[in-house]
Amino acid sequence: MLVVTTERVCGHQVVAVKGQVFGVVVRSRGLAGNIVAALRTLIGGEIREYTQMLEEGRRQAIDRMVANAGAMGANAIVMMRFDSSEIGQTMSEIVAYGTAVVLDPVPQGSPPGLQEDRL
Repeated sequence: MLVVTTERVCGHQVVAVKGQVFGVVVRSRGLAGNIVAALRTLIGGEIREYTQMLEEGRRQAIDRMVANAGAMGANAIVMMRFDSSEIGQTMSEIVAYGTAVVLDPVPQGSPPGLQEDRL
């Protein structure tokens, strides 16, 4: 499945819009991870425990969004974005969202009007 942050995909046209798709993940560090992270804040610099947690959360959110789009019959997601927020002091919510579409390649030599995606 193609996932892009743009509205158009060069060389392809949108032939069907399936709708909005999203993937949501809520993650929390364990007690030990929170203690290590709290100690790192005293020293300063990157808090690797939280960076790793957010990277894993983003991957999971994308995977869930892609599964949602596949269930809708899409072969691509355009205008993909992330959003995140904190829930309390120990949990992070990560959302990946976009528009599920069906893309087809534009045949070579097609008239110029067919070379742009239409949403």
